[in-house]
Amino acid sequence: MKIVQTAGREAKGRKDARSAYQDTVFFPIGEPNDAFAEFFVGQSYLAPISTTQVPIYNVTFEPACRNNWHIHKATAGGGQMLIGVGGRGYYQEEGKEAIEMLPGTIINIPVGVKHWHGAAPDSWFSHLAIEVPGENTDNEWLEAVSDAYYGGLQKNPL
Repeated sequence: MKIVQTAGREAKGRKDARSAYQDTVFFPIGEPNDAFAEFFVGQSYLAPISTTQVPIYNVTFEPACRNNWHIHKATAGGGQMLIGVGGRGYYQEEGKEAIEMLPGTIINIPVGVKHWHGAAPDSWFSHLAIEVPGENTDNEWLEAVSDAYYGGLQKNPL
């Protein structure tokens, strides 16, 4: 019984934190990102903003949530743009220092660049993810950003 009560409190705490964060951002947080959960460490949420012409999604990360390393691919055009809209997070390309993302931060990600993005350990984070139109676009999902790697990131000033 105690396990059930603990699980219930955690779910309620998560919902309360989600509601409190939603009050601080303009775009909806959306629903749990179950379709892509295998490519994330932690809980993320997805809200479609536009699904025609240029696909735009608001992606929200709970504290310490991040997506796996991945590469956007296309035979022509393609890539992704990120625009920070709430909280605090990070974007990092392989072999480079992480960039702190805050509301208003814009990141242009070319095709073929291995990278990850996600929330800071102590903050929810939301960004608009804009798919740059291209031909034969696809994502190659790679390894997770490990807890050890992510934890070490906090020791380096951004």
